[in-house]
Amino acid sequence: MTRVADLPTPALVVDATALAHNLATMAAALPGGRLRPHVKAHKCTSLAREQHAHGHHGFTCATASEVVGMARAGLGDDLLLANEIVDAARIRAMADCGARVTVAVDSDETVDAAAANGIREVLVDVDVGLRCGCAPEEAGRLADRARARGLHVRGVMGYEGHAQGLTDRAARAERTERAMARLARAHELVGGEVRSGGGTGTHDLNGYVTEVQAGSYALMDTAYARLGLPFRHALRLVATVVSVRPRYAVADCGLKALGMDHGNPTVEGAQDVLYCSDEHVVFTAARRPRVGERVLVLPAHLDPTVAYHEVMVVADGPGLDATVVDEWPVDLRGWRVRA
Repeated sequence: MTRVADLPTPALVVDATALAHNLATMAAALPGGRLRPHVKAHKCTSLAREQHAHGHHGFTCATASEVVGMARAGLGDDLLLANEIVDAARIRAMADCGARVTVAVDSDETVDAAAANGIREVLVDVDVGLRCGCAPEEAGRLADRARARGLHVRGVMGYEGHAQGLTDRAARAERTERAMARLARAHELVGGEVRSGGGTGTHDLNGYVTEVQAGSYALMDTAYARLGLPFRHALRLVATVVSVRPRYAVADCGLKALGMDHGNPTVEGAQDVLYCSDEHVVFTAARRPRVGERVLVLPAHLDPTVAYHEVMVVADGPGLDATVVDEWPVDLRGWRVRA
């Protein structure tokens, strides 16, 4: 049997017990179709199957390759590409993949691209305060254009991503309420049975949407952990200490293994992480580690961290002495839609 401490490093490790807790906790809070898990967080069809087994048969995707990969894995009951796309070849690949595929649209161009390349169903993406989306007052016109092009408009979506990470729950709730007021105005103009949005940080606050697009809850990261959510850290990286200096130690887990846009990772048992470079994390610790010693690293941002790795190793616990029980390919990474 292989222990986590014996893995070549850096290695992405999933604590199976924590993962099971997270999946069960979310399934109890948002059963069945109330949750449309976002696979961009883990990019792994094996993990998506675990979510499917908990009753969630519709999934959110961020890329065309995720959509096609989920369909090929037999998880294509209801796939939403919650991003705009105008690439004809990729749209056609989604249309031809054998799954039920819905695409987000927020402009004449995205409506026309979907209609011209075989997509049958869309959601009108509404600007509720972050990133893409049309103005609420434009949503009805776009829906009419889509219907005129032969598309079925299932409803609206709006992602309140600017509220997700607010540590003050009251502020998070207030920001979500304002965002959903914009989505409600758009929905009055568009109609349809679907109101899609939300995420891990607002999963228990957003009562307006019919489905929540949460993804990070399954594995968790330190950014979301600050919110006091009922989910456990299920993802760590194991790294090897490769150098010990008088005032700090260095392990082989750096920018090419970690998503850094939410800040430094946390090294378990360390006092502080000083910085990360391409291949290294530099940290201080009360107990001077030894060269060759393994350490566990918690990423601040889950999604880009996973995307750096080809596999995630599943272990029967959170520590270095845990036993490896499985290995799951991170098979939805990348943008290329493979034939």
